[in-house]
Amino acid sequence: MKSYFRKIIENMTGYIPGEQTGEKGVVKLNTNENPYPPSPRVLEQIRARLSERELALYPPPLSDPLRVVAQKTYGIPADWILVGNGSDELLNLIFRVFLDKEDRVLYPYPTYTLYRTLALLQEAHYQEIPFEENYQLLPEELVQGEAKLKIICNPNSPTGTVVSISEVEKVLAASACPVVVDEAYVDFAEENCLSLLKKYPNLLILRTLSKSFALAGARVGFLFAWPEMTQGIIKAKDSYNVGIMPQIAAQAALEDIEYTRARVEQIKKTRSWFSSELAKMGFVVYPSQANFVWVQLPGSSLGFLYQGLKERNILVRYFSEWPDALRITIGREEDMKLLLEEMLEILK
Repeated sequence: MKSYFRKIIENMTGYIPGEQTGEKGVVKLNTNENPYPPSPRVLEQIRARLSERELALYPPPLSDPLRVVAQKTYGIPADWILVGNGSDELLNLIFRVFLDKEDRVLYPYPTYTLYRTLALLQEAHYQEIPFEENYQLLPEELVQGEAKLKIICNPNSPTGTVVSISEVEKVLAASACPVVVDEAYVDFAEENCLSLLKKYPNLLILRTLSKSFALAGARVGFLFAWPEMTQGIIKAKDSYNVGIMPQIAAQAALEDIEYTRARVEQIKKTRSWFSSELAKMGFVVYPSQANFVWVQLPGSSLGFLYQGLKERNILVRYFSEWPDALRITIGREEDMKLLLEEMLEILK
């Protein structure tokens, strides 16, 4: 059959998300979802506020009621906030509005491979610059390099590591282009970059409610940036990009922030214990500030371990691009104990 696709679509490999399964009994530790449910207020508010009339009408196009709640939560003015259908939609918009064909985007590597896919869609040149010192220092080429867009995933995926605010600020001060700090996992970290926002008009910060707030199914993300930035990006946004149910769910979750913080602390506690157990088994475990850990056996392919766990109904993330490593989501403590037991059996 004749292909009708653009040449770049015909030749590229699309982003491959983590495996999803509807099977019961599967321990799912491959897509960094929260193992705990969202705040009880989420369902309460959806039931209380949702009506047949609301479902028949379009939702607020800019999610204004949600932006007001987000303003209270994060201390950022509402017109500095843009709401997206997950932070991935906001990333897509950023690539579309800032990158023309042949433009250059820089980011440290390894990192979230969706950046590469979005660059290819724009027919832009992406440059993946290796991290320095165990993924905790940004390469000088990223700091000083000329580009139309720079991205820092912090905490980084798949490594879980962070670079300091001072490292991020070096990039912002040296760059004449927009700099995106993707903070999808920042609620599990010790610090964030919101304090830099009013100082740097070229800074864009991304957040999501999928991880710490346990709303991956609702698909809600935030972009924090100067109003001049958000107003420009709105031009490329779908009119009604976030449905009424996700907007209600997100408002309820933000209004019960203490519930989320308690769950985050539990995940961090499990992360610390699990990392220690993996280190005892001989894995290299990087210091994670996300809700997952990145483990390596340098020089060895861990495909057999991924496959063996899958056969035992435990899913972890294996990337053929980095065959000596696995990314493992932090689940409930009983899930992590089962995982360790099965890993020991396979390694025998």
